[in-house]
Amino acid sequence: MIDLTLDVEQYDCPYIAATDDHDVAFSTLNWEFDRTAAKLETRMVVDGGDRATLDRGLGTLREHDQIHEYDLVAKRDGVARIRSTIPTTNAMGTIRDHDGYVTGPFHIESGSERWQVGFDGEGAAEAALAALETDNEFTVEAREEVGLPEMGGYVQSVGAAMTLVDGCRDLSETERETLEAAVDGGYFDRPRSADLGALADEFDVSKPAVSNTLRRGQERVLSRVVDALDDLDDPDDERSESPD
Repeated sequence: MIDLTLDVEQYDCPYIAATDDHDVAFSTLNWEFDRTAAKLETRMVVDGGDRATLDRGLGTLREHDQIHEYDLVAKRDGVARIRSTIPTTNAMGTIRDHDGYVTGPFHIESGSERWQVGFDGEGAAEAALAALETDNEFTVEAREEVGLPEMGGYVQSVGAAMTLVDGCRDLSETERETLEAAVDGGYFDRPRSADLGALADEFDVSKPAVSNTLRRGQERVLSRVVDALDDLDDPDDERSESPD
């Protein structure tokens, strides 16, 4: 497998157009291709930093003539989650025509896209890059040939990362905000630069209440950390041990 990290500038991409005009960024791992209809559906997180910037960026995106469908799934402060459908762009069509596939998250910001795509062989990767040069500007930021052992390790790492992400999602809003405030305030530093009293004052609750919230949040996150460590254990370790 040839794994490529590309920085791509597309002239027919509405997401790039929105980041050209406004200080917003799009991130996604979910692309659904429809070869018959020559379109792709995406689910993205959009970060504008603040609500006004986010709204301007989303407005530009909605009005772009390459947006076929647009749904605002959720929005809070300067961050939104959207579902949208666009025609398959020239660059993505080229990747697909050469049997390429997505291997990691896409990030779109300041007029360019960071892609992670893979090909089963060197020939397919080279042919795709040559075809991309016709109508797109891009830079190959990283190139790696991944063998079967490395692919196994990659899959284990992805599984561990998703376990940690799930742990963060398990947190209640209060637990997340309290943990963030504790870290930012230096509660876990040695020596501490914040104590339970300071955290209690910040959230206008009692010290026992903020202590219980911290404990619950830590228990949720740490249990997931232990699960992630288990995911990262090399199964070959046990097989390599000598029998008694």
